[in-house]
Amino acid sequence: MSDFIPPPPTPTQPPYVQSPGSTKEWGSQAVDSSEFRGAPRGGFEAPPRRRSTWFWVAITTGIVGVVVIVVCVVLASTVKSLMTDSGDDGSFDKDSIAVVDVSGVIADADKIDSQLQTYGDSDDIKAIVLHINSPGGGAAASQEIYHEVLRVRREKHKKIVASVESVGASGAYYIASACDKIYANPASVVGSIGVIMEWTNYGDLMRWAKLKNVTITRGDLKDAGDPTREMTPKEEAYFQSLVDNMYGQFVHDVAEGRHMPESKVALLATGQVWTGEQAVPLGLIDAQGGYRMALVDTARSVGINGEPNIVEPSKEKHGLLAWLSGNADDLFPNPTQMLNHSPGFYFLWK
Repeated sequence: MSDFIPPPPTPTQPPYVQSPGSTKEWGSQAVDSSEFRGAPRGGFEAPPRRRSTWFWVAITTGIVGVVVIVVCVVLASTVKSLMTDSGDDGSFDKDSIAVVDVSGVIADADKIDSQLQTYGDSDDIKAIVLHINSPGGGAAASQEIYHEVLRVRREKHKKIVASVESVGASGAYYIASACDKIYANPASVVGSIGVIMEWTNYGDLMRWAKLKNVTITRGDLKDAGDPTREMTPKEEAYFQSLVDNMYGQFVHDVAEGRHMPESKVALLATGQVWTGEQAVPLGLIDAQGGYRMALVDTARSVGINGEPNIVEPSKEKHGLLAWLSGNADDLFPNPTQMLNHSPGFYFLWK
């Protein structure tokens, strides 16, 4: 046997690698190897398409245009709010009826009091209609508006009537009782003479989360109503005395406004509501009828013939524009508001 040794197998040729910019002969044509860098096997990939200069000009112009439009709208809104609207200087069309909306939960009295004062000071405004659709709200705020209605009636000799839309309860009814006359639809609900005090006790939640409230006081009732613990009998009696006192004020003021004996109002002051149809014989309202009826009757009672001219405050802004041009306190709430967890007293129908 011969000592034949077969030759080693021919190794597979590695992929051809050429430095960038060099050339290799492909048939009879020299090809630049840089043309094939990054190209997938079996085909060639087209180079990425570059955006034209005009594309970026259009994008930039669009962004700038949007910014300019937003700035112009905000500036226009600001200028409009600074300009004196018709009636803001105290002048209105002669023989007008002013309409003041009392809607939603009554949280403060400033806006409504300001409107009552403006319309009360104008000789062109012959009467004011309170258009009410509210379940009431804060005890002090409702009471403050009540007294402002009485003041305008007595000092400015201005007729003020209330027109209840769907709800005129608790604090809203408190305000209406100060008016010369109350209108309500037959299916409206009115009344709810009473006081409610409430807050949320989250002591169990704190104990579950293993949190401990630390309070240092001087005075037995200084931390009465602490929401991290249960009330003591002394604290409960203390709060009940406050509620009873406010209840007495409510009954007294309604009796004075409605020209009724306090004893009669006390019988109705159970916290319940009545429909407009039920409220007439009880003396809680004067007439069944909607806003239109209240408006026409009031105009005639002050000597306005034909269709009365209606004056209303400017509507509040809503949406993005209101957010952009709004008060900074609305955008960035005061951190101290987070500490406001004290019990609240309400003339509120719930």
